[in-house]
Amino acid sequence: MPRTYTVSFEGVAVVAQVDFFEIQPADDKPCRIVGLFLSQSSDVGDAAEEILRVEIIRGHTTSGSGGATPVEEPVDTTDVAAGFVSETNNTTIASLGTTSILHAHAWNIRTGLELWFPPGAQHLANQGNTTMVVRLMAAPVDSLTMSGSLYVEEQ
Repeated sequence: MPRTYTVSFEGVAVVAQVDFFEIQPADDKPCRIVGLFLSQSSDVGDAAEEILRVEIIRGHTTSGSGGATPVEEPVDTTDVAAGFVSETNNTTIASLGTTSILHAHAWNIRTGLELWFPPGAQHLANQGNTTMVVRLMAAPVDSLTMSGSLYVEEQ
């Protein structure tokens, strides 16, 4: 039976292109992204409005750096610790290898981004694919104070 975990960050200044989330599956424990939430709390007026592009990408072989290593929290408190490794807000993005863009989206920073992926449309990675990232494709116009949560199902 798969288990669901959240990986989150809160109140982080974003000034450049970043990997909001990086997931590295454990051996024989494929991971699926089932939900993605991103928001910002610093730019609230019409004049500050931006449309940011984000992609979910699979297949990097070199992990990013410069971010944080959060605790993967089980949604069900009786579940065991996650086997996958995660990072948030890597300012040096993951690189190398053959990659696949699994999802591309543009979102208005005033409204936030809230995505639930239904069964059959959930993005999967396993140890052979090495890594899945949620990437901000270009730097925002100015610093944004951002928060986010990624829901990950592990087999």
